[in-house]
Amino acid sequence: MANSPFRKELHEENRLSWNEATKAHNSHKGNQAKFFLEGGSTLFPEEVELLGDIADLSVVHLQCNAGQDTLSLARLGANVTGVDISDEAIDFAQKLAQDSGINVGFERADVFDWLEKTANKTEYDIVFSSYGAICWLSDLNLWAYRIASVLKQGGRLIMMEFHPVAMMFDIDWSHKFPYFQNGEPLTCVDGVSDYVAESNTGLAPDNYQAGVQNFRNLYRSHEFQWGIGEIITALLQAGLILVTFKEYPYSNGWKPFENMREEPGRRWFSLENIPNIPLMYGIVAMKK
Repeated sequence: MANSPFRKELHEENRLSWNEATKAHNSHKGNQAKFFLEGGSTLFPEEVELLGDIADLSVVHLQCNAGQDTLSLARLGANVTGVDISDEAIDFAQKLAQDSGINVGFERADVFDWLEKTANKTEYDIVFSSYGAICWLSDLNLWAYRIASVLKQGGRLIMMEFHPVAMMFDIDWSHKFPYFQNGEPLTCVDGVSDYVAESNTGLAPDNYQAGVQNFRNLYRSHEFQWGIGEIITALLQAGLILVTFKEYPYSNGWKPFENMREEPGRRWFSLENIPNIPLMYGIVAMKK
């Protein structure tokens, strides 16, 4: 780990950017406690399939954002802890859990700090990570190694993510970004966007509201483009066994590009005159 590319200072800038964006995101989602009290879930069928039966299992949801998926995991019977770097997200998640009557523990921490603190102290049946999480990690190998350190023998990492091929394209489908970035950050001076507003009902399944208008983030953000080969290799080198790898020609919830068609289940596809590309992938990796 002596030559680790870990960039804590960039994570801290991202924390500030996420604090601002999270306020805008939740302004569009209506009464979320009511949604959960009425039995709502924000999980999509794809991750539920990869998870399988998680009743009574211990689950840590890394980079859990404002906790909606974390609460949905608990609704499946798991004992869940949510971890996120954003103060705003964790404050919101804790209040949402309380107002929804769902027993979930949340911790505010950089994911790397939390994994290091937890290693050799608590072991989990499942580490869960999903939808726009991996791009905020500055050190993929360290992340994979530390995930392996908090999994029980036979425990699983479950990932559902947006595909790095999709991240090569701008909103107008033009090829703008590199696939191979060699761990160098891509800095956005405009910071984390209000992608919930851009996706409308796709990311606000219960009564989308106008909320914050014309959001501008005052804090820049830094993302990291990791290719599929880099991700899988990091997991294998950390001692995990690849059990499942799936790719999907649609995006759940998030509308990444202009001129897309929405189909049932809040799935976004490319138009018929635009050749499809992989927009998501799922991974199950097991600790020996």
